[in-house]
Amino acid sequence: MKILKYLLVYRRFLLIVLTPLLLLPLPLIIKTKEAECAYTLFVVAIFWLTEALPLAVSALLPAFMFPLFGIMGSKEVASAYFKDFHLLLMGVICLATSIEKWNFHKRVALKMVMLVGVNPAWLTLGFMVSCGFLSMWLSNTSAAAMVMPIVEAVAQQITRAEAEADMLEMSCSNGSTNLALELDENIGQSENSDWKGKRKQVNGYDNDMGSTVCTIEKENEKEKEQQNLPPAETGRKSREDKYSGIFKVMCLCIAYSATIGGLTTITGTSTNLIFAEHFNTRYPGCQCINFGSWFVFSIPIAVVILLLCWVWLQWLFLGFDFKNMFKCGKKKTAREEASAKVIQDEYKKLGPMSYPEIVTFVLFILMTLLWFTRDPGFFPGWSSLFPKYKGYATDSTTALVIGLLFFIIPAKTLTKTSNGESTAFGYAPLITWKEFQSCMPWEIAILVGGGFALADGCEVSKLSAWVANKLTPLGSLPLWLVILISCLIVTSVTEVASNPATITIFLPILSPLAEAIHVNPLFILIPATLCTSFAFLLPVANPANAIVFSYGHLTVMDMVKAGLGINIIGVAVVMLAIMTWIVPLFDLYTYPSWAPNISFSNSTGL
Repeated sequence: MKILKYLLVYRRFLLIVLTPLLLLPLPLIIKTKEAECAYTLFVVAIFWLTEALPLAVSALLPAFMFPLFGIMGSKEVASAYFKDFHLLLMGVICLATSIEKWNFHKRVALKMVMLVGVNPAWLTLGFMVSCGFLSMWLSNTSAAAMVMPIVEAVAQQITRAEAEADMLEMSCSNGSTNLALELDENIGQSENSDWKGKRKQVNGYDNDMGSTVCTIEKENEKEKEQQNLPPAETGRKSREDKYSGIFKVMCLCIAYSATIGGLTTITGTSTNLIFAEHFNTRYPGCQCINFGSWFVFSIPIAVVILLLCWVWLQWLFLGFDFKNMFKCGKKKTAREEASAKVIQDEYKKLGPMSYPEIVTFVLFILMTLLWFTRDPGFFPGWSSLFPKYKGYATDSTTALVIGLLFFIIPAKTLTKTSNGESTAFGYAPLITWKEFQSCMPWEIAILVGGGFALADGCEVSKLSAWVANKLTPLGSLPLWLVILISCLIVTSVTEVASNPATITIFLPILSPLAEAIHVNPLFILIPATLCTSFAFLLPVANPANAIVFSYGHLTVMDMVKAGLGINIIGVAVVMLAIMTWIVPLFDLYTYPSWAPNISFSNSTGL
């Protein structure tokens, strides 16, 4: 037992030492460049999957292993660690830093929820839409961290209102009077208590609610008499189940919508960025993947998954009452009134839109418009103004131009004194370099660089060609089955490994697979990239899940039960999309001229 304890404590150290040693016979026995590159790839992949070392540290291994094996020179490897991807990421982070600093995200989230309404089901949908929208432009982690405190406050108010209604029901059924006098004594304690993970006590009521709940209680008296449990115990258990369901739905809707929203834009999540850079590097002749084309095919996918996710969570934890949801002119319940009050109070605290928020919003709109109009495909974009330098300007060019403006535009306007004279102010830009550094995900930047280095090493060592040759027999399978298998494998692996590490490992494998079976690479790479984000099962699957799990309202089984359904929904919608509306967008049934022609040919199952 003592030995097992030591092994458990030092498991990461043992993994770091034993992995290279156990795999060492591969390059020593075979003695080819392919084997040496495969050895490097396996070591890095195992370290990424197990996180024995920090992801960024593992990503640095090719920088010295490739030169030692003679696969690539040190200067060549180093150049792979900084690509166009990093410039695009830096520009996007400038925008995200300003949004977070000036609380623009909170205004957007609250406004969207206010527009949707305070019915519990619609309220949940409002939070999902607002969080998904923020996740399109910010990281999934940031979106979840920003919206979750608002959701927590609203969920607590809903619980207060529910407890109030339940206590009124009990008072009416027991025939007690003047309960409000007893409840009012505890108002201060109730409002200041910590609601997280504890039973809620609520005070005060209105006469209309009291009469309504009394009627409901009397109608259900016969059913309660048939139960073996005492009425008090039955009511307590019912309240606890109701509160638990509300908190679970609210938490899960944020975790899942943050992930779903990131699917819609290339900059929405790191996996999309990694795919775009890998694809453009491997297939430079194809200019079909840009911000606009990605948004066109992915927005229907995200919308469908978001709506189905909303229905699934409602049905799983609260039940789905269509009659009450769509009933017009219905009077708001105490729960809905409490939710509306919290949201309105939070929005009022923000005050009028400040100057930095306005500038941030304008720059955000400008960046989005420039992305969409650079080279939309169906009309000449602004890049056509420079015909001599076609392909020179990319999405990262736009991101950097707008990003630099955040360091230039002042955060304050000239203030005026009572005499009408302008006064000087201390110049400070919208964001500072320190604030940018605190938001910049340097670990992801280095991780992606390591993936690019591995991809270059696979090409130089001919490992990609060897893999393509071995994958040729898969061409006898139907194409939809090949895509489904790759999606399921990627979805399963990403549950236990980080999303960026998963996509970095599989892209160099799936690209040769598509070439080997003579299929448009986008046919396999797009669904695999989207499915890499489907890490819904476990709290440790992605940071957004971990954030909502830390609030203490969910169990691991809750996430597994809900996430399994969302995974199935996600894969099904992606399969539907790749076989229908994405096909004409990229002419997927035609093998493109920009993809390499393999000397051998196989049936694609089309």
